[in-house]
Amino acid sequence: MKLRNGIVFLVFFVAISCVKSQTEGMALVDVLTFEQKMKEEGVQLIDVRTPSEYAEGHLANAVNININDSDFKAKIEALDKTKPILVYCKSGGRSGRACSQLKEMGFTTIIDLDGGITDWKAHEKPIEK
Repeated sequence: MKLRNGIVFLVFFVAISCVKSQTEGMALVDVLTFEQKMKEEGVQLIDVRTPSEYAEGHLANAVNININDSDFKAKIEALDKTKPILVYCKSGGRSGRACSQLKEMGFTTIIDLDGGITDWKAHEKPIEK
């Protein structure tokens, strides 16, 4: 009986941990989906890495708003909460934190690049310097 319960728990845990993070108004998407979303009219593309990381290469038309800056929320408040906002960082950690803050601040459509610019480069997508 314990073995069966253990197996059920393990399967449940694996299934939950493999599910992409997605809540109402927020989506974690792959490179190809993110690229398509970037082409839509009126989107706001935000790079939440440091200015030095941004200078090393970033996505075209991305605005750099460093999540670690004390004025991050003030800069984000200047954006349109009704327009889709696309967010990325190096690998997904900082953009995930940023997306949670954006949700709390009232943004309605938040799209996070799964794997960040690291995955973007791995798919040989263009960057600007």
